[in-house]
Amino acid sequence: MRNLFFFLLVPGLLSAQELTFTNPILPGAHPDPSICRVNDEYFIVNSSFEYFPGLPIHKSKDLVNWELIGYGLHREDQCTGTNNLVDVQSNGGIHAPTIRYNDGLFYIVTTNIYNPRKEGEPTQFINFIITAEDAAGPWSEPHIIEGAPGIDPDLFFDDDGKVWFVGTHDKGDKNKNGIGEIWVQELNLENWELKGDRTTIWDGACGGCCVEGPHMYKRDGKYYIMVAEGGTSFNHAVMIAASENITGPFESNPRNPILTSRHLSKDNWVHSTGHADLVELSDGRWFMVALGIRGDESRGSNMGRETHLIPVTWETAIVRWQQVSETKWEPVEYNWPVCAPETGKVERVNPLPFKNTMQYRNDAFSDNFDKTTLDLQWNFRRVPQPQTYSLTARKGYLRLYTKPGVIKNRERASLMGVRQRESDFEYIIKMDFSPKKDNEEAGISLFQKDNNFINYTIVRESEKILIKLSVAEKDSELKDNSKDVLGNYNGQIQLRVISKDHEYSYYYSLDNGQSWKQYSTTKPDLILNNGYTGAYIGIYTTSNGNASKAYADFDWIQYKGHPRY
Repeated sequence: MRNLFFFLLVPGLLSAQELTFTNPILPGAHPDPSICRVNDEYFIVNSSFEYFPGLPIHKSKDLVNWELIGYGLHREDQCTGTNNLVDVQSNGGIHAPTIRYNDGLFYIVTTNIYNPRKEGEPTQFINFIITAEDAAGPWSEPHIIEGAPGIDPDLFFDDDGKVWFVGTHDKGDKNKNGIGEIWVQELNLENWELKGDRTTIWDGACGGCCVEGPHMYKRDGKYYIMVAEGGTSFNHAVMIAASENITGPFESNPRNPILTSRHLSKDNWVHSTGHADLVELSDGRWFMVALGIRGDESRGSNMGRETHLIPVTWETAIVRWQQVSETKWEPVEYNWPVCAPETGKVERVNPLPFKNTMQYRNDAFSDNFDKTTLDLQWNFRRVPQPQTYSLTARKGYLRLYTKPGVIKNRERASLMGVRQRESDFEYIIKMDFSPKKDNEEAGISLFQKDNNFINYTIVRESEKILIKLSVAEKDSELKDNSKDVLGNYNGQIQLRVISKDHEYSYYYSLDNGQSWKQYSTTKPDLILNNGYTGAYIGIYTTSNGNASKAYADFDWIQYKGHPRY
């Protein structure tokens, strides 16, 4: 029942040369992708914000089929103290990592953005590096890079043995946290300290408009700095500049932006494309990974920013003209990456990068909790509290302990989920839950943020068992849309949510799925539409602020996504 895979294409219908893959290659909440190659294997890491485990790492041999192999932040001791993910604020936490490999070691460099609870204290931008011999882990403790302002850092290993830290700072102030300009400084990996002078190298193609997400490359002796620009929404774009020296001066590609969707119709299937990273294949070809938001008439989706794959070629373009004599001028040309050379945009369907391969689309996930360790797909909002769940208390079940915490900013609740991968889906859980005290509650949670979720649960109130639907829309108060007394409840129930035709429909079964009763309330499916991060589909229990010894036992969960566009 676990990790079901589905063919996108039927073998034999098309020749290997004509087979295609479909974007996104990492559907559901996979923003800010960074990629590296080790021999003929590829590794991608993504932002994870306030979620734990953090920094999901996928592995592939063909660029289109990706396996989740682990997380960069997978232990509580990596996420406490200075690098705090225990009570981090919504939309804080881990931003825009870079993954690189050098001399037998993987490196991930990233930023934890943390707002101290004490009023008046400035936001902390904690730039740190973790390392591992195996991308699947274990990963080291965070090495904090002191004196490194900004976000979205990059590591560049030059062929002369020097290592460079590439970061951002506020425009016009190289010591101030923020975005707008890119800086480089040499890094000593023996003591994890910056050394030498810091140099501001570029303020982007548009002169400092939200310049972030830098990545440094070297090709044919020239240094290239690629950035995200224009903000993370509809004007998002990828820009690039080049120089003879890593400290500049950098000259902007006259054909910038090299990737964007800002010029396309609002009906385009994907928008906000940007924040990219490049990878060179062993045969000399190049590809790019970039984020994008799948859109419909509402210009958004519950999945937030996802990872897409784009083919890249290189072409020369004139940067400027230089005078070589009193009467003669000659062009100065650089090679520049050209993204999706046939169309110039992120395409839904593309030729496969490698012959004799096929894409397998994982649009389903199921878990019957028959293992002693939790499946890698499961995430928590923030580092979970001790004894939040158990896979051994009852064999074949996940026991989620009912705690006082509710879904709330900077707080931890008995809440866990997997990424929603498609707008249309069916999600079913089988749960045993016998609340003994009023306000003990358990069931399904579809969650996006601490102020943006849908809970479909069983709750005890006034010594009665009720079925309840609660909706927290963005920037609105939590609403109990409906509560009904649940007759003939014997402690076992199946709950089901179906997303179809832009509505959620809610069902329950008290006879082990033999018959289903539709719950009367339906809601538009884009309640959980937030372009910054994606929605999760999960399970939840709470005693709503009261001490409790209750728990909910989950026999299995089943999720199946249905692509809408």
